Amino acid sequence: MFETLSQYGLSDIHLMSDETSGLQAIIAIHDTTLGPAIGGCRYLHYPCEQAAVEDAARLAQGMSYKAALAGLPFGGGKAVIIKPATENHRERLFATMGDFIASLNGRYITALDSGSTLQDMDIMAARTPFVSSSSAIGDCSLYTAEGLYSGIIEAFKIRFASDSLQQARIAIQGLGHVGMALAKRLHRAGASLIVSDLDPSKTACARQHFKARVVASDAICQQDCDVFSPCGLGGIINASSIPQLRCAIIAGAANNQLAAEGDDQSLRERGILYVPDFAINAGGLIYASMRFAGKPQARIDEKLLCIPATIRELLSGGRGKAQTPMQTALLMAQQRIAAGHRKIAASAELNPASSPGQQSSLRA
Repeated sequence: MFETLSQYGLSDIHLMSDETSGLQAIIAIHDTTLGPAIGGCRYLHYPCEQAAVEDAARLAQGMSYKAALAGLPFGGGKAVIIKPATENHRERLFATMGDFIASLNGRYITALDSGSTLQDMDIMAARTPFVSSSSAIGDCSLYTAEGLYSGIIEAFKIRFASDSLQQARIAIQGLGHVGMALAKRLHRAGASLIVSDLDPSKTACARQHFKARVVASDAICQQDCDVFSPCGLGGIINASSIPQLRCAIIAGAANNQLAAEGDDQSLRERGILYVPDFAINAGGLIYASMRFAGKPQARIDEKLLCIPATIRELLSGGRGKAQTPMQTALLMAQQRIAAGHRKIAASAELNPASSPGQQSSLRA
């Protein structure tokens, strides 16, 4: 467990097991230098407990970088609920999860994520104020899709010197909240869609409403397309899939699309432009965090416009340089977090009694 904390640079990790509700959950907090940790609450099956812990840890790290790159006053965290084999008490389970989040006293703020719903968020919001997605706040995934769409247009401009997606071939892997909303926007723009999802009802919907061509999930990476958009779970870009890719751009909503360090370099060697995931999928975080902080919609809309500007900076600035866009994005995020650390240290020197510092703890 402590090795996982060290590997991903976590500040702390918290565990909860409750036999009555069936809850087995992990909350991983990566960094709170810029503000309280914020991140989604996943509700998925995992092959083992360690896989769930590592998923939470890596996602928490990515949330820190996403918040920092987007210029938000929040740190990174992630909650993972291990979905039980038999789901008998979902409402009770999420109520207990709400109590678990409440016990951290605002150190972690949760949101919608894979497997969880707005109804689940509402149940938790009745137990804790530290919920940034709910029926009252709205579906943040729609803003993820909006930011993703504007980022794809920006990447398309850079790669093809055109901002028109008319007849562009775009392959979408995963038709969840974000993938389906993205498909709708791309269809309106005149793009030709190729889609895959494990749920046949979703692919049937995309075929009917967006004239999408449906392919098997294990064939989506092999499609000849202009843009490949991974919108499912992470790790889709890996040593096995990279040689099969037949796209010019990768730009998707999935977190941690690259399975291993160096995969971005392998993509560059193949001439594929990879748009860093935590740069292009920040729309949902921007919306959820700013609504949670009480910001008006006009300010949120203004912040969302920063996504294509960031993409332009990462992709244009990295061309012809030793760094890949992913390396540039990581460096920018890490520098902003480091600047926050220096600010805290300087404040502590001036007011030593008022600086609590960061905690490192393992709680079960």
